[in-house]
Amino acid sequence: MASTIKKIGVFTSGGDSPGMNAAIRSVVRTCAYMKVDCVGIFRGYQGMIEGDFKPMDARSVNNIINKGGTILKSARCDDFRTPEGRKIAYEQLKAEGIDALVVIGGDGSFTGAMIFNREYGFPMIGIPGTIDNDIFGTSFTLGFDTALNTVVDCIDKIRDTASSHNRLFFVEVMGRDVGHIALNAGVGAGAEEILIPEEDRGLDRLLESLKRSKQSGKSSSIVIVAEGDKTGKNVFELKEYVEEHLPIYDVRVSVLGHMQRGGAPSCYDRVLASRMGVKAVEALLEGRTNLMVGVRDNKLILTPIDKAIKGTSKMDKELIRVSEIMTT
Repeated sequence: MASTIKKIGVFTSGGDSPGMNAAIRSVVRTCAYMKVDCVGIFRGYQGMIEGDFKPMDARSVNNIINKGGTILKSARCDDFRTPEGRKIAYEQLKAEGIDALVVIGGDGSFTGAMIFNREYGFPMIGIPGTIDNDIFGTSFTLGFDTALNTVVDCIDKIRDTASSHNRLFFVEVMGRDVGHIALNAGVGAGAEEILIPEEDRGLDRLLESLKRSKQSGKSSSIVIVAEGDKTGKNVFELKEYVEEHLPIYDVRVSVLGHMQRGGAPSCYDRVLASRMGVKAVEALLEGRTNLMVGVRDNKLILTPIDKAIKGTSKMDKELIRVSEIMTT
């Protein structure tokens, strides 16, 4: 049975992540391959409401696979949270002749798409793009691998300074709700301690660990802190606590912030984005909807979007055990 979908809209929403451009490129070129029209929607849901559309073909996505950020831009949109705003968006899409959507973003973006699908039956497929790797239904989200490489590179540079001045550095990384970046980067960069939201080990344990490090002869230390860690109110409170109880340490704080989102995507993220884009378009043309493309055991899978939103990504228990051994 021939697909009734003749034109697909693609947009990015929420925080940008490396690999989004590669995913846009994949969606556009897969549409071209399948002889389906493709339209880029600029500034996410805000652009959808305002009709900020642009037809895209295979040549319009030249030389973007290596670029960070998103050429389609992203923006907050309070209007789309209202029934009136979503009605305007629907009317704009129909006026443009768009039959289905590919949304590249995180759980907030997927929630908006799910509500839109429920109200108007508009076909949609999600591609997970967030550096936090905090979406259920996939082992890796777009941008996570690149962010890890960025964080490890920064930590390597900070260690040079820490070693030169016999300092203790608290390095805060992104991860408001999950500690995937902190755990993986901490192990990869050889951190002396890793603090994540899932494992509240307490201030006393942190002090004991730092004391052992000093007694073992270490002249400098790196502690990786996920921004959502509950050991202290924030990373600066941790610094003050250690300075008060272990004055032998010269303590510094480095908050990596938004540099973790930027930069050219890694090869892994480029390949994953390319695979996910193809899968998203194929799923729509097969008549499937309200699903998110994910990867597990290096195979692409489809997860109901509501499960992706409501589920919780699980920490790697083996890696937590490895981190405990490595920080001995």
